[in-house]
Amino acid sequence: MKQLIEEGAKKSGVLWLTLDRPRLAWHAWHDGAIYLVTGGGEQHLPGLTDRSQVRVTLRSKDNGGELVAFEAAVEVIDQAAAPDAVAALAKERLNARDGAGMTDRWARESQVVRLTPLP
Repeated sequence: MKQLIEEGAKKSGVLWLTLDRPRLAWHAWHDGAIYLVTGGGEQHLPGLTDRSQVRVTLRSKDNGGELVAFEAAVEVIDQAAAPDAVAALAKERLNARDGAGMTDRWARESQVVRLTPLP
């Protein structure tokens, strides 16, 4: 299942999180985990940072059907300690309003979250 999760996360730039309701989120796959940004003008994912785990659903890029659903551990990361993960996220962020200043804005206003698939 781990390989299916990795393959699905790499092929699609979006996933669904089960929060107060299913929420669509853009993300990046990096070093065995899913990373995403929430808050501060980025995607609104209410309650995510207060959880210890969340249900993630990846959909097939080919037909839009469910590819795999799984539980993932939730961890807010120190952005300064994870520059490669932040760089991977920045590469996936389309149409950012502030381009080159985006990661500085994230450091001030947003939270970067790592979702690690649970066995």
